[in-house]
Amino acid sequence: MSGAVSASGALLGAVRAGRMGEAAGLLDGMTDAERRACLPALKDLRKELRAAPWDAASRKAYPALHAAGAACHTGAAGTATWLTAADLRWSQASPGVLLHVLGDRERDWLGDVAHRLAERPPIAQVPYELMSGLVRLSGCPVPTTETYVVGWIEQVGSLWQRGDTILQRLRQDPYTAELVAAVFEIPDVGSRLDWLFGDGPDSWFNALAQLTREGALDRKATVDACVARLLRGGVPSDCRVFLRLLTALELTWDEERERAADWLALASDAVSTVASHAQSVLGSLALDGELTPRQLAEMSGGVLFRTEKKLVRAQLVLLGKALRRDPSSAAELLPAVAQAFGHEDTDVQERALKLVERHLTAASPEVRGEVADAAGELSPGLRVRATEALGLDGADAAPEPYVELLPPAPEPARVPPAPDSAVELAEEVGALLASGGDVAAFERTLDGLVRHGYRDRDALAEALKPVVTRLWWVDAEPQYASVEKYFRADPHGMEVMLATLLGQVSTATLHRADQHGPMTDPCVHSAVAAAFNARLWEAAHRLRTDPLPFLLATPTWGSGVLEPDELVARLDEYRRLGARPGEADFAQALLRVRSDGSAASAAAERAAALGTAEGNRLALWLTADGPSLPWSSRRTSGVRILLELGELDGVPGEFPPAFQRIGRPMGLFKARAYCPHYWDRTERHHWLAVVPGHRELVAARLLRELSSVAVEGTRGDASLLPLLAEAPGEAGEAVHLGVAYGLGARHPEDRLSAVDALLVLAARGQLDAERLGADLGQLMHREAVKPLRLAESVRTAATTGAYATVWEILRAALPVLLADLATDGAAASARGFGELLAVAAECAERTGARGYMAHLAQAADRRGSSRLVTQARRLRATLDHGVAA
Repeated sequence: MSGAVSASGALLGAVRAGRMGEAAGLLDGMTDAERRACLPALKDLRKELRAAPWDAASRKAYPALHAAGAACHTGAAGTATWLTAADLRWSQASPGVLLHVLGDRERDWLGDVAHRLAERPPIAQVPYELMSGLVRLSGCPVPTTETYVVGWIEQVGSLWQRGDTILQRLRQDPYTAELVAAVFEIPDVGSRLDWLFGDGPDSWFNALAQLTREGALDRKATVDACVARLLRGGVPSDCRVFLRLLTALELTWDEERERAADWLALASDAVSTVASHAQSVLGSLALDGELTPRQLAEMSGGVLFRTEKKLVRAQLVLLGKALRRDPSSAAELLPAVAQAFGHEDTDVQERALKLVERHLTAASPEVRGEVADAAGELSPGLRVRATEALGLDGADAAPEPYVELLPPAPEPARVPPAPDSAVELAEEVGALLASGGDVAAFERTLDGLVRHGYRDRDALAEALKPVVTRLWWVDAEPQYASVEKYFRADPHGMEVMLATLLGQVSTATLHRADQHGPMTDPCVHSAVAAAFNARLWEAAHRLRTDPLPFLLATPTWGSGVLEPDELVARLDEYRRLGARPGEADFAQALLRVRSDGSAASAAAERAAALGTAEGNRLALWLTADGPSLPWSSRRTSGVRILLELGELDGVPGEFPPAFQRIGRPMGLFKARAYCPHYWDRTERHHWLAVVPGHRELVAARLLRELSSVAVEGTRGDASLLPLLAEAPGEAGEAVHLGVAYGLGARHPEDRLSAVDALLVLAARGQLDAERLGADLGQLMHREAVKPLRLAESVRTAATTGAYATVWEILRAALPVLLADLATDGAAASARGFGELLAVAAECAERTGARGYMAHLAQAADRRGSSRLVTQARRLRATLDHGVAA
């Protein structure tokens, strides 16, 4: 026993000092019992080092500890676990040292450790040299796991360490055949190997192809594995790696013919690059007579419905060649060609129709009938042409009158009353903290906090504790300076109320914020943001000093509008309770109250009868005209078109300072382009409820952010556009400019938000299509909006059924670009212009539009057959003759 203790102490001393050579020498020749005796001390040292600072002393001990612990475990599982421990990963012993201290074990034990290490996930970062060394020492079967195979590939590809080539290394490795076969079985291995396989004459692809030619790898098995992996699909990098390998193998004509069924499946369902390769192989087989017309028709049924225009056009070319080669195949192939009549691209439709026209004479009446049935999917202009070519009765094919289909206009939703119990309210607070919530949820919950804080503040605070535990300020000391600064600069929505209830913000900080607000901020958002924040600070301060029984400004509707009868009833209840209204809350209530119609006049009389100062102010407000929309002036900033606003008339002088800022003029060039509100979008949707009925005020202040989604490619700022479209009030210059920028946004989700806003405005009868089109024309002229992005947006809007709406927009937008094209010959904005003209032509065809469009003739008369020219000719023909669907 004393010998074991002595050996343990010596080994521990050597490990602690980082003397690797001495530790390895002590481990040599140890019995299993001596190793087990050393292990507890090594585990204690490991615990000690975990808690120690990451300094030179601990870093020095880790490699020796890593090697000694692995050697002192007598079970293979324990050794593997120790070797791959996360805390030992960043300062390991070298593979050579580990192989030395483990090398005297039995071969079966070493093989067991090797396979256990290979089964670890790649994140464990097991050195390949260690695994391969254990395999070599034990003579066990080579592991074929992802960790081992990827490590092998990385090791073979490390050409900078040796002078030989990948091919030479693979020839020398006795396990090459087994490991190459394993590559095809590892899921998503391509994402890890794409860059490792490299390119050039010494790439993995060329090396593996050469080994198959030499017979070192079974050629049929390798080809079958490649094809099977492509059929399996997966991430693009996976498909890219195995397609490049398949191409490098240079399949013979017989090998391609044997796998015709596989190519058919790949052409229909694989990713674009793989489908293109399969299509080219099938094309060669078809032209050599190795594909039956039925097989070619089956292939076409899959390819012609793909979204990649290049594949679809190539398939039509192949079908044309097959029809010329064998006219008798028309019975099988012409119905397949007709499937392209339903493609979204009218160029594809026209190509398919030309092919049908060219070969229809050889078709039987049954085939002509099938093609005629499919002709109903053509665009209206091509449908007329197909009617003549197919000899159909024009009266039977006459289209029905066009009917515009718009989504139903959104209905306003009432704000439900605040929860009755503190526990239910706490659940609502938790949901808001997790998701943000809309105006209705926020206002309902805010009113609930005020009401329950008035009734029983302690019970409310107790109910809230479980739902606010993740907020950073919850565990801070009550007078912690960062918490005070945090809530002095911004109420952070509902958080200031929660911090007040839980005693985490001082009354002095709340008083300063309530009286003075934040420091003057010159940004264009500060007016509405200051009004929103002022009410929150006031509610929190009154919660601490003079609780309000409830909030006066809680809206009736989710848009922020407050019905006058409700406000009068609330003021009456305040009078009965003897409560003092909050200045900011009452000012917000006046901005929200509906002041038009007979209900407002009747409410004004009841408000005056209350005999209170607030009742009299409400009566005057309801009988006055109210704030009018300020004048706006367009300004340019680089490629952007932005707005400046004049003074908002009708804002009373007795309003709190934060609310008076709403009425002040808004300039662009004296304010900062970037501010805290630029990055923080969490409260923007509440700003519309600050001034309901005046969405132009909010839209104008957000135009720079809305323009950024198109000009700078930012993401997410257009998400407010549907709310702007649903909000009450006039939709003027600012709203239409915002939608214009959103339609040209870089990111699809922002474009979809703009399309939603466009359709909502149209459904509500508030869309000025001519104004929006003119704005889009100017923005494309200035290159703030790209035609290709706009084409995608308006196509999406049109396919919902709004073809007439989109046509009115494009009719106003296109002449600006057409004028540029006529003036400059090749305008900078011409990229994507053809796609925009295609959408316009389809809308004009479906709606039966006719008339003159400035500068369209010059574009249509240009030489060539580019998409821009062909679509300009199509649009001109439609406007000259008129086609309705």
